[in-house]
Amino acid sequence: MAAPRLWSVSRLLGIQATLRCGSRVYSTSQAFAEVLQLPKSKLTKLVFPLQELERHLLPAWRSELHLNIFDPSLQDIARAESFFTHSERNRIEYLSSAVRLDHAPDLLRPEVCFIGRSNVGKSSLIKTLFSLAPEVEVRVSKKPGHTKKMNFFKVGKYFTLVDMPGYGYRAPEDFADMVETYLKERRNLTRTFLLVDSVVGIQKADHIAIEMCEEFSLPYVMVLTKIDKCSKGYLLKQVLQIQKFVDSKTQGCFPQLFPVSAVTYSGIHLLKCFIANITGNLKSL
Repeated sequence: MAAPRLWSVSRLLGIQATLRCGSRVYSTSQAFAEVLQLPKSKLTKLVFPLQELERHLLPAWRSELHLNIFDPSLQDIARAESFFTHSERNRIEYLSSAVRLDHAPDLLRPEVCFIGRSNVGKSSLIKTLFSLAPEVEVRVSKKPGHTKKMNFFKVGKYFTLVDMPGYGYRAPEDFADMVETYLKERRNLTRTFLLVDSVVGIQKADHIAIEMCEEFSLPYVMVLTKIDKCSKGYLLKQVLQIQKFVDSKTQGCFPQLFPVSAVTYSGIHLLKCFIANITGNLKSL
């Protein structure tokens, strides 16, 4: 049964509610407050898609999915939502674009970048992450290879998010120089998010990005996109294959995979929380 598509952009825009955590009250969106009211099975499917997949594995295979490495509480996930909610105190905005590192904005805050094959759904995912900041324009094209520059987005005073050009089909001619220089020399780069299409798995072009991250000893994470386009059985097969690759063929990749859908919002809340955590902001609230 498909996940309910209640979490459209219109539902996710900044209607405010509160969530009490101990003796403190944190601001969060009405949409996430409603998420917390979902039946447990639907909530797990929406917020923790790997845990939902785990139920369909034999006990002997369940240890193959690294579920407990990053396992935040729902309270932490709700707290992280505030970083992605645009307000007067937390301005989320496009900063600038650059084709070379020396044209990039000089920032001290932590930075995360999203990189992936053309048509992997990178811009769609970033648009979904910023769905609580409707003022931010993230261009999503029907044609692959739309992103030709490095696009920098300021997320309040907390971190910067960078949308990198797609590689593979219709990649910019200077893609290798642009991206390699950025990955190698950007001092405040905290984590690289490598997007892999869950429908087709790791492709030849993805190996180039993986080898680049490994060569430069960069900490990176694999995000599996478009999980709404896969049957449960097929997705589970893909996840296990990619998990095996990460475990046996990589050194710098975070062991836990992050399956997401920009259509159903499955996995999006967990990914936001992970970003808030690795940029050092989650503990500061």
